[in-house]
Amino acid sequence: MVARGTAPLYFASYGLSLLGAGISSVVMPLLVLARTGDVLAAGVLATTTTAASAAAGLVSGLIVDRVDRRRVSIAGDVLAAATIAALPVVDALWGLDMAWFLVLGVLGAVIRVPGMTARETLLPALAHLGAGSLDRLVATRETVANVLVLAGPGVGGLLVGVLGPSPTLMLATAGTSLLAALTALRLDPRTGETGAVDRGDDPDPVGAGAALRRAGRDLVVAWRFLARHRPVLGATLLTAMFAAVISSLQTTLMPAYFSDVGLPALTGLTLSAFAGGSVAGSALHAAVAARLRRRTWFVVGMTGTLAGFAAVGAMSSPWLVLAGAALVGLTYAPAGALLGVVVVEATPDAMRGRVLGAQNTVVLAAPAVTSAPLAAVAAGAGLPVAGLVLAGLVGVVVVVALLAPAFRTLTATPATPHPDAPGPGSRPTSPRPGAPTAGR
Repeated sequence: MVARGTAPLYFASYGLSLLGAGISSVVMPLLVLARTGDVLAAGVLATTTTAASAAAGLVSGLIVDRVDRRRVSIAGDVLAAATIAALPVVDALWGLDMAWFLVLGVLGAVIRVPGMTARETLLPALAHLGAGSLDRLVATRETVANVLVLAGPGVGGLLVGVLGPSPTLMLATAGTSLLAALTALRLDPRTGETGAVDRGDDPDPVGAGAALRRAGRDLVVAWRFLARHRPVLGATLLTAMFAAVISSLQTTLMPAYFSDVGLPALTGLTLSAFAGGSVAGSALHAAVAARLRRRTWFVVGMTGTLAGFAAVGAMSSPWLVLAGAALVGLTYAPAGALLGVVVVEATPDAMRGRVLGAQNTVVLAAPAVTSAPLAAVAAGAGLPVAGLVLAGLVGVVVVVALLAPAFRTLTATPATPHPDAPGPGSRPTSPRPGAPTAGR
């Protein structure tokens, strides 16, 4: 039976959650600055919450693989709404200071990760229920995400411009999270099903110690799968590297470059150029994904991404930099969507939450690898050298990706269990009979 209206409901819930996150990404730093008057405080909050998200990614998959994924998604949005709505309440009762920002920010970051991971695992279930091919569903999700990257911060900036940086503005984010939860509540319950659990033959004793040992073994299995499965590992490393490079551009190189050329107001347009290009690329891929081979999409995407980063790294003209950023978004979006499809197809359903959680941890932690070194190069040798180093790094990554055997065909890989996959008491599940086959 085809899921009833599941795809539109899923994308509505996904979009509402991202809209709230986008609003918060603008309002929260400005609110911290308004209350503390310290630029460093906003940076400390961003670093702390990112670290908390990465740490939560280590264990979020355990929850997602054991509990109904639809319910985890709903609970994540409800609890996130509660932590956000606590900001104006705390401000009214005790007054917001840096300690409260850190406590509520970290709590919210930790709560969101299991919900985010659960929401990602719902998409393969939609394909299995006949809501569309996996390629098209992933491409549509990426289109929605890229639109919200533009719209969310824009709405947040508009609210701040009209009402000023006030804790009550965070109620808008809380409201979108609640709406996301209510929308997900209407999803077909079958989308949240996990692998059946049978602990009748489990030789481990019951108790907290045994549960912790099982959880530890299950995490090791997921990370071992990630490390040994070449397409999954390659997709993870490639995604993480591009996330790290783009983060370095946004937080370090682009602000310095546009300030040097006397156009600091254009700094924010770099993100908009990335997002705008990604919207077009994702929409194009969603519309014609099945008409081209996956390898063709990938080669075009990697080649265009290298050309775009070369234009950005050259820093010869502000408008060339923005055009290069748009080209990166346009060409990398289809390639990134393909990598997501490959990971989903290759990962057994019973461990999909743990593998996606591990991936999220790697991607969230990746910017720490490049930001400081590139900033040091820019400070010591100048921005042009730092731009060339960044372009050279991307060039090496692209060449390796194009030559790597793991990305040679990118054809559908059945989600068969890895030899180490079955954790204690779990039974990996195969795709449901009649599931649509993803396009090439």
